Amino acid sequence: MADSSVPHPAPADLAGERVDYTATHLSRRTAPADPLELFGQWLAAALAAKADGTIGEPTAMQVATAEVDGGRIRPSVRTVLLKGFDADGFTFFTNQQSRKGRAIAANPDVALQVHWQPFYRAVRVEGVAAPVSRAESEAYFATRPRGSQLGAWASPQSSELASSEDLRRTWAELEERYAGVEVPCPPFWGGYRVVPERIEFWQGQPSRLHDRLLYTRTDGGWRISRLAP
Repeated sequence: MADSSVPHPAPADLAGERVDYTATHLSRRTAPADPLELFGQWLAAALAAKADGTIGEPTAMQVATAEVDGGRIRPSVRTVLLKGFDADGFTFFTNQQSRKGRAIAANPDVALQVHWQPFYRAVRVEGVAAPVSRAESEAYFATRPRGSQLGAWASPQSSELASSEDLRRTWAELEERYAGVEVPCPPFWGGYRVVPERIEFWQGQPSRLHDRLLYTRTDGGWRISRLAP
């Protein structure tokens, strides 16, 4: 139980904290028929903004899963990096024995969100995740910095650690073991591709009258609708 006698900093005026968004209008009339085209345009703008320091991590993406625990459905969200997107879906890589990996194995229905705050833009994706091929995972793993490759082996992601020193010690042991040779892709590490069923584009607007365009996959392509903010 928390010690109520310990003083806490005075809270900020969160009720009064707000920004009135001003941005270009997201028009249904001019929106492309393919949501991936619009996503590509927004991502390109975010990547360009990284060059001038406006956005620090333009490919940061939240992944939400839902799992049954003790008879309750527990949602969980974490941040990963988007490593690819095309007509087949959105791809990220991770330890597949992590909590997210176990959750996806039990329930592949996931949600994604990318938020580019300086542009007052967000993209939400709902779809089904499936592991990519082993060849694709190994090909991407080979492009990672060597330190990150060793980190993938060293970290039992989502498991409890006795101390951070244990993790660093394991990393150092792996560095010695693989000295002078390529670090192989761990068998428990790989990618997931999320095949989208719904993609929503959110553009902040003044007075909270935000633009929201929803693309819903149909047998004939994509249906576009506008949602109330």
